Amino acid sequence: MEKKYYPTIGLEIHAELKTNTKMFCACKNDPDEEKPNTNICPVCMAHPGTLPVINKKAVENVIKVGLAVGGNIADFTEFDRKNYFYPDIPKGFQTSQYKYPIVSGGHLAGFDITRVHLEEDTANNKHFDMDGGYSLIDFNRSGVPLMELVTEARVFDDVDGASKNTSNFAKEFQMVLWYLRVSEANMEKGEMRVEANISITDDPKNFGIKVEVKNLNSFKSVEKAIKFELERMQKLLEENKGDEIVQETRGWDEIKQKTFSQRKKESSQDYRYFPEPDLPKMKLHEAFDLEKMKSELPELPEAMRKRFMNYGIKEEDANLLVEESGLGLQFEGALSCFDELFDGLKPYDSRYAIAIANFTLSDIQALYKKDPKKGLLDSEQLAVLVRKFVDGEISSRVAKDLIPRMRDDSIDVLEVLEKENLLQKNDEGAIKALVEKAIAENPEVVATYKAGKENAIMSLVGKVIKESNGSANPKMVIDLLKKSLS
Repeated sequence: MEKKYYPTIGLEIHAELKTNTKMFCACKNDPDEEKPNTNICPVCMAHPGTLPVINKKAVENVIKVGLAVGGNIADFTEFDRKNYFYPDIPKGFQTSQYKYPIVSGGHLAGFDITRVHLEEDTANNKHFDMDGGYSLIDFNRSGVPLMELVTEARVFDDVDGASKNTSNFAKEFQMVLWYLRVSEANMEKGEMRVEANISITDDPKNFGIKVEVKNLNSFKSVEKAIKFELERMQKLLEENKGDEIVQETRGWDEIKQKTFSQRKKESSQDYRYFPEPDLPKMKLHEAFDLEKMKSELPELPEAMRKRFMNYGIKEEDANLLVEESGLGLQFEGALSCFDELFDGLKPYDSRYAIAIANFTLSDIQALYKKDPKKGLLDSEQLAVLVRKFVDGEISSRVAKDLIPRMRDDSIDVLEVLEKENLLQKNDEGAIKALVEKAIAENPEVVATYKAGKENAIMSLVGKVIKESNGSANPKMVIDLLKKSLS
């Protein structure tokens, strides 16, 4: 019998917070600054004699995240010195949190959360290959407020489940940060970095040797790195070389699609944490109105996704509407107009909600991606269009043709439908005349249909609708054609 292995994954996610200034000084927090060493001062450059001052907004942002994931907000908290010696930390230590984090506990997307704490980001090393190779340091990022979320280790049944669920957690956390507006969390810019603690064992009650894969900068990288590392470890265990699995820090090579050894994994003792003497202790329950902050939290992705699905939207589409917040607003905006525009007609009839979602995620999304600066459609006009379409008064073709005009020319849908004679005709007599004409002019198609190829009727349907300039009701056309050809 083949031995079963159980992957175990824990995550550490760093996210730069969206504040006007850095964590402990008044320098501008600007992730888009291209000129190196512009947003710096004696504090973030660690000049002797300088003293830090806590950024209250950064603390508030971390509290919001803690409330959003159902964590416990500490009453007492403090900053600590995390000692290590790298060029990107000129002080010789990073101001972080150890024993008393701002947030403890919580849950999100299948993972239990251990803690969320606040620290300062490091400077950015720039490596150059010319002239024998050298490195320079840009201190613009040094001292930027950096939040770190740490999850509990989660045991999975298989490698694919471990990699996909971990990537989904990182996506969900990024969306929470977006919805709370506390971080841009742009992974390409390094504003959000994922580190995965990975182990595998044949005994789910005992964890295997842990390896940390650092600085994964895309969700695909998260998924691929975890899958590669688990398969590497499993192979070593199956070859009875389990002792070759070393507790270490590894990197991810995007080109080779494999992890590689970087250094021995440090422990908390190696960092020699001790309380930061230059910063005051904090009593958060006195400094912040936590109940008010909780009541002011926006609707979060998980709740919004469930609400959209209650309207009849399939899960895949609900996910897309939540992930693309602009498209979600387009969907919500049109949906909310039904009460006001249509005499109290509730928008929650799934036919209307599904139609809005379908148009939003196809035609409107394509327009938006082509030219985002032009924005989205007027919500009321989209609601009118969807109502006419779902109620059978206009065809799908007419609706799709009007959508670009709604955005680019700000047309009035009802006015254009009437003026251009686009409303679908349900006059049986008028449509019957067009049907008889199509039958008379296309004897070969009629013969094919009568010979048993029923799909041939769609050719006649197209000709009737074209003759009516797109206004004939397709269902009535089909019914009349079948009746005349029977």
